[in-house]
Amino acid sequence: MNHQGFLSGLSKETRKNLTQRRDGPGMVRLAFHGGLILSFGLAIYLGLPFWQLLLIPQGIAIVFLFTLLHEAVHQTPFRTPWLNRIVARVSGFFLFLPSTWFKYFHLAHHRFTQVLGKDPELATEKPKTRLGFVKHMSGIPTWIGHFKTLSQNATGDCCADFLPKKAETCIVKESRLLILAYSLILCGALFLGSTALFWIWILPLLLGQPFLRLYLLAEHGLCPMVANMFDNTRTTFTNQMVRFIAWNMSYHTEHHTYPSVPFHKLPELHKIMQPELMHTEPSYTSFMGKYTAQLTVK
Repeated sequence: MNHQGFLSGLSKETRKNLTQRRDGPGMVRLAFHGGLILSFGLAIYLGLPFWQLLLIPQGIAIVFLFTLLHEAVHQTPFRTPWLNRIVARVSGFFLFLPSTWFKYFHLAHHRFTQVLGKDPELATEKPKTRLGFVKHMSGIPTWIGHFKTLSQNATGDCCADFLPKKAETCIVKESRLLILAYSLILCGALFLGSTALFWIWILPLLLGQPFLRLYLLAEHGLCPMVANMFDNTRTTFTNQMVRFIAWNMSYHTEHHTYPSVPFHKLPELHKIMQPELMHTEPSYTSFMGKYTAQLTVK
């Protein structure tokens, strides 16, 4: 069975139950996720004992706002539309990733998953060599890409195929406002002689990025270039902590098959879909082992 056959076999009642959107679960998850960032940040700022050990957990908590941004552009974490929009913009702000641009990038990825020349995620080739893997995991190409996107958008260079002409004004405006905000924050920090934001935001973000790179690589890495979502996407089984911080997006085949399902309903969809899953891994460690095994020296 392919993903289309699976969806057509779901009853109307099941569809309605799975796609029901609520504000409550999203607000609770957001409160805990945001609480972690604030708590770790405060401990680092105050210089509490062993605060250095919190830099990586803080980075993971911040960088995995990407999964919330990812969900928010689908308008699924919350029932209230403006909540989704605000959460997307704030998450994008912390990640130096403009949310409006990302929305169209990501929707094109869903529409053309694993289709060469159409899926924008494939514009950057997945690493095939050991050196390429190290570069990829470092996050450096990602940061270069983010700042390149910001600068191009701000100058009005919105020519990617997946960007509709009607969205150009909004994309340009958002990128310019982001650059202005970052510039004001930097000037304020220099004026005050404060390094607080470096320690509670920038450095943790850099340290956390490799964990997000591994997580994202497992979504489609080593999967074939075919249209069937059951065959081009992977679900990775993991612990509750990872599922929490990633907003259940480790159920990735489930999400790609039925992107209208909110994060809190994905475990329920997984139970229904599990017999049809073609690519799964018991853990991200297991996936990394298989991925690195097929890397070449050159």
